[in-house]
Amino acid sequence: MTKLYEKYENTDSLRCLLCPHSCLIHRGDTGVCGVRENTGEKISLTTYGIISGYALDPIEKKPLYHFYPGKYIISVGSYGCNLKCDFCQNYHISQHIEKNGTYRLPPEELVSRARKNSDNIGIAYTYNEPVIWYEYVIDAGRLAASAGLKNVMVTNGYINRKPLADLIDVTDAFNIDLKAFDNEFYRKYTGSSLKPVMEAISDVAASGKHLEITTLILPGLNDSVDAMKREAEWIATTAGKNVPLHLSRYFPMYKRDDPPTPAETIVILKETASEYLDYVYTGNMTGTDYGSDTLCPSCHSVVIKRHGYHTSLTGLTGEGRCLKCDEIILKWI
Repeated sequence: MTKLYEKYENTDSLRCLLCPHSCLIHRGDTGVCGVRENTGEKISLTTYGIISGYALDPIEKKPLYHFYPGKYIISVGSYGCNLKCDFCQNYHISQHIEKNGTYRLPPEELVSRARKNSDNIGIAYTYNEPVIWYEYVIDAGRLAASAGLKNVMVTNGYINRKPLADLIDVTDAFNIDLKAFDNEFYRKYTGSSLKPVMEAISDVAASGKHLEITTLILPGLNDSVDAMKREAEWIATTAGKNVPLHLSRYFPMYKRDDPPTPAETIVILKETASEYLDYVYTGNMTGTDYGSDTLCPSCHSVVIKRHGYHTSLTGLTGEGRCLKCDEIILKWI
């Protein structure tokens, strides 16, 4: 496993090598994420096995629309995050640290539970940011893989490339949150930068592991047609035009009280992104299933019908091809 810290000169401080923040952590302190502590000898994960949430979810809830659609997956998460988004939708766990949680779930027990559920295909590391839970995800992921289970990461992608390579080895599918295609947005609203996320998307795409991307659309901040054109064109060029993009509607949360993103904005941006990408979906569109069906990019017939989290593979063969034109739609079915 990749070394995640190094000594800093002739001091008792340690430099964290997990994510691009490269936090210099003094003895007894933690980095930006709040969960990686300098014990004086090493950087230790203080939330190993501490659980904030655990549930059996539809795979579409991650969201993953092209990875075993209609199946279920165990979702598990902890506390903390290495970003500081002022619009965070899970701030109650991502911006809160519970180091002495009473709900602990060792990797062996997590995998044992996952195997006992006949409807479950694997484990999704989600809710808070799983990158900072690195050691637990690696340990659980290896056990899950050896048990024939799938591993899914729902992540912001803010991680250095060497530790990401270790995660790619044990992970079958990623949903990476591309918050905006604008470094100034990342700097101002998340306390990070865009380039490492772009590198993560590129590395996952190059690995051949399944990849989907989500962008939360905030009114007046990352909702311009020009920005969406640049984002979609980059995804198509770097990761492939068949990588699904989920455009999610913002609702007021955490430190922001902006009004919800207008539904018509999501519609326009979906149409824009669809000029470059084969599969663009919409999320958080209250009261409608607009933009949730999968259409064949060749003949435009509906091949997967979705109503909420109910999924019907109405137009696919058992090998994931379009029934009408034989276009390959899914590799994971």
